Amino acid sequence: MKLKFRITQGNYIMDLQTLALHAGYKKDSQGTMAVPIYQTTAYEFRDMEHAADLFALKELGNIYTRLNNPTTDIFEKRFTTLEGGEAALATASGMSAIFFAIVNAAEAGDNIICAQQLYGGSLTLSGHTLKRFGIEARFFNVHNPKEIENLVDEKTKAIFFESLTNPSIDVADIEAITKIANKHNILTIVDNTVATPILCRPFEFRADITVHSASKYTTGQGLAIGGIIVERKNLIEKLKGNPRYDHFNTPDASYHGLVYTDTGLPPFTLRGRLSLLRDLGAVVSPFNSWLFIQGMETLSLRMKEHSKNALMLAEFLESHPKVKKVNYPGLKSNKNFKNAQKYFTDDLCSGLLSFEVKNLEEAQKIVNATKLYSLVVNIGDSKSIITHPASTTHQQLSHEELVACGVPEGLIRISCGLESAKDLIEDLKQALEA
Repeated sequence: MKLKFRITQGNYIMDLQTLALHAGYKKDSQGTMAVPIYQTTAYEFRDMEHAADLFALKELGNIYTRLNNPTTDIFEKRFTTLEGGEAALATASGMSAIFFAIVNAAEAGDNIICAQQLYGGSLTLSGHTLKRFGIEARFFNVHNPKEIENLVDEKTKAIFFESLTNPSIDVADIEAITKIANKHNILTIVDNTVATPILCRPFEFRADITVHSASKYTTGQGLAIGGIIVERKNLIEKLKGNPRYDHFNTPDASYHGLVYTDTGLPPFTLRGRLSLLRDLGAVVSPFNSWLFIQGMETLSLRMKEHSKNALMLAEFLESHPKVKKVNYPGLKSNKNFKNAQKYFTDDLCSGLLSFEVKNLEEAQKIVNATKLYSLVVNIGDSKSIITHPASTTHQQLSHEELVACGVPEGLIRISCGLESAKDLIEDLKQALEA
């Protein structure tokens, strides 16, 4: 594995696979090898002074599971370590992670700049739902980061994009985007769900915040819904005194006049926990956090196999006469290949790919003819999934919007599972020729 995808523990450089098994957990008094599930709502305080000190942040500890939980704390710490960040906040879903990350940066009257190529739910959130909160979304083509310059003004609070887009399967030029953002002192929020920290680490290219749907590759078997926000190391240096983010630098009346950049704690995560998670309550259950911890133990192994299967399937599809176009950055013919070589490790590009056939009718015929693939609107499962985005995840978009975000009506998305690549190819071959 390339050196930049490893993390230093003391004086020793430890592989991500090792950290995925051990980071964030010191065995409890029972010596349990498995992380315990602390399935509880509340926690008993030692006395009145202890309770008051916890609420005043004079002492850190458990208060109420809507704010923190020991199992979730281990999940947050372990994921932070893999991503190479400083702190993390787990949430009830990937969409709540995205929402919290955006509204932690922006408020009514502000704007955010988003890539056109986003997951359908993210497009709806940014283009429609946030509008009702008074936050405007402006869009740029992920293949042309220079468009961002003309969209920035004094009210711009975040630039939001995906490291590997779903379902157009584009690889963002992370460094080009963060360079523009840092020039204007604006936060960047990167959805790293599809790549995972195993394949792509945006903080090494100066991104500020990552968000993930842990419901995807993190759990790996479609077992649980959850999300997570990770803050990079030393983000306080960007937030402190930055006039774009007064709410981090002025007293919060809802929390005893707390100034988040004066606490010595990671400010983005702290405000997300004390203001947003506390008030909006989109908290992950301890059991789901435990499931994510189990999934992380095999994440690096699974991402390698997902990626190998996807590349073999993409190569088959590229050679099939009925396929107009294949979107997979591991293909040398793909326009994203250069970016994938720069931002992804060991030539692995995840298990997600898409391909285009001549029209909607042909796409429907192929999807319905598959036998091994499950028609499901999810990704990252150990079992292979096939989806027609234009009629499902992106159905709410107009024809023009579908084209703009890279989702034509003939597009089919596949999340390659861990089955034999030979079997996956054979099933798709018979579906294409049915």
